[in-house]
Amino acid sequence: MRVVALVLGPVVWFAALLVRHLGVETAGFTVAERARFDAEPFAAPEQLAAYARNPELVTAGYALFALAAILLCATVVVFAREIGGRLALAGAALFVASLFARLYFSGIDLAAFELVDRTGLEKATEFVMNAYVDLSYGLWRVPVTASVGSIAGAVVLAVAGWRAKALGVVRCLLLLSFGWVFMGVLKEADLATVVHGGIVAIVLFGWSAVNSEKRAWIIL
Repeated sequence: MRVVALVLGPVVWFAALLVRHLGVETAGFTVAERARFDAEPFAAPEQLAAYARNPELVTAGYALFALAAILLCATVVVFAREIGGRLALAGAALFVASLFARLYFSGIDLAAFELVDRTGLEKATEFVMNAYVDLSYGLWRVPVTASVGSIAGAVVLAVAGWRAKALGVVRCLLLLSFGWVFMGVLKEADLATVVHGGIVAIVLFGWSAVNSEKRAWIIL
């Protein structure tokens, strides 16, 4: 079960980022439309436009992302237990809090997509952009504050892993970079994000899965 927990979450996470990227790339935007979206300060207009043209694939990407957030809770907890100690568990708690925030953001994403279906792309985009800050921060700024836990939790886990000699320099750096990927409402999953966020997760936690399997065979 430890191996499953360490592998399943990162794999679904990678799949979610990839499908979210493909949802935009296959939406058939013209050069002019891409230029207009690139000029926007936020990715929300592009994401909503992609949903309007490609609802099934975009929905699949966002659904997988929500599932990945749930599965990664187990991944992070098991990873912290592999490191051992209270400091690692504290880091895991911070990181899991950020995953809860991602579920909140997923709810806002779904509401925005429903607006596209019910009011049309133009009105939905106008509403979302006018309310974007309030939607992103959430009630009493609880979600946006919790989302910082991915960065803080990654730092604490890296320190715990280094002190316990469970993580080397490379895995500490991978863990720190993983903490920055990614949070917010209707965010873009560009190719760099897919490659970085997906591969880092699989390598970082998969490494622990391989070590866990080796230890299990040694015990047997």
